[in-house]
Amino acid sequence: METSLPVALSGQIAMEKRLETLAHNIANARTVGFRAEEVRFEELLSRTGPDPVSFVSSGATYLSNRTGALTQTGNPLDLAVRGEAFFAFQGDNGPVYTRDGRMQVSPEGTVQTLTGKPLLDAGGATVQIDPAGGPLTIGGDGRIHQAGQQIGAIGLFRIPAGANVTRHDTSGVVSDVPAVPVIEFLSDNILQGYVEEANVNPIHEITRLITLQRAFESAANVVQTNDRSLGDAIKSLGSNR
Repeated sequence: METSLPVALSGQIAMEKRLETLAHNIANARTVGFRAEEVRFEELLSRTGPDPVSFVSSGATYLSNRTGALTQTGNPLDLAVRGEAFFAFQGDNGPVYTRDGRMQVSPEGTVQTLTGKPLLDAGGATVQIDPAGGPLTIGGDGRIHQAGQQIGAIGLFRIPAGANVTRHDTSGVVSDVPAVPVIEFLSDNILQGYVEEANVNPIHEITRLITLQRAFESAANVVQTNDRSLGDAIKSLGSNR
């Protein structure tokens, strides 16, 4: 049985998926709190013929947990996480976790994301402040002080290992397992006046994109060559009958 064609096609499918993720990463290289998308591939071994044949799986995507660069802004409503934890805001179908800590305060005093979603504390309640109470000071443990008084706290959450995480919009993620509130702020804490940039290295991603494009073109040439060879063989056999 001719195996080069299906093997080459499986490689093309895998490379196409990786090309899509690289293009998406590059497009969001300037998106605050964005987590790059990676692809995990597996070898699939076929034993239907006399000799085993290796194919590549179409790939399973996952989000990179690398930390992006921290940039100081001086804005007291800009927050960044130092560590692996996430902020949480109330989404339409439950909590959404994000590394984008750019916040704003509504006229009613609700601390919310730039898209108007309420920020949550460790207990899952909306964070409220006094909109006329003056400047905010936010500590590494998320405690909010205003006019010398603690008035609330911003929650940090860790997503359990092995949880299935899917993207929500650009910087948010949703977990199929509830995230665990951080109660000890040794390895995870908040920096006020900073934002976390995307964890994407544009130059590195563009280099990978060019390499993959060339590999995809090589696989396409194999498919075309194989197709021509099969066509020539069929013609030759047909003319000898």
